[in-house]
Amino acid sequence: MPEPTTPADQQQGTDQRLAKGARSRASIARHAADVASVEGLTGVSIGKLAADLGLSKSGIATLFGSKESLQLAAVKTAREVFIDQVITPSLAEPSGMPRLRALVNHWFGQVAEPAFPGGCFRVATLAEFDSRPGPVRDAIAADHRDFLAFLSKEIRLAQEQGHLAERNADIIAFELDAVISAAHTARQMDNEWGVATARAIVDNLLG
Repeated sequence: MPEPTTPADQQQGTDQRLAKGARSRASIARHAADVASVEGLTGVSIGKLAADLGLSKSGIATLFGSKESLQLAAVKTAREVFIDQVITPSLAEPSGMPRLRALVNHWFGQVAEPAFPGGCFRVATLAEFDSRPGPVRDAIAADHRDFLAFLSKEIRLAQEQGHLAERNADIIAFELDAVISAAHTARQMDNEWGVATARAIVDNLLG
């Protein structure tokens, strides 16, 4: 005769199912981001991910509900990866120029060894969705704005220490983003001269 279940047992079972669902969702979202870096977010679908991962379409649909939700999960995952690999390590450095240089170095590290198979997720998806209104475009645009705001703040901290003259911090942030984005594209096109040129331009910008 089976042992009767207690409320604590039931709660533990619920917690385990939730944890398993969260792990599955994170794994699927990461693969969606990998696919999007190569084929674009429009190439992300429940059917493709089910085939790639050996899962059922219904299982993925239960976790995400729609293609748009999958795309949004991919954007969120890519943001988290960028924070983990570029921003968080740079925060270990003192604020100001040391942190700004560390940030740029980790950023270029993603050019040399991209976190995603298709290169920089942000570069690929900004170009893909710049003229496609809707929640996915809004999420991509918000992520980009957030990063530029963070970058501008770090530039201002460096300026408070007497670096980068008195140029507009937002303009410097825009320039850094544009040049390093170009470096990502050059790397994907096997244009090492372009990557080296981008690095030289950034070094010149930072003095």
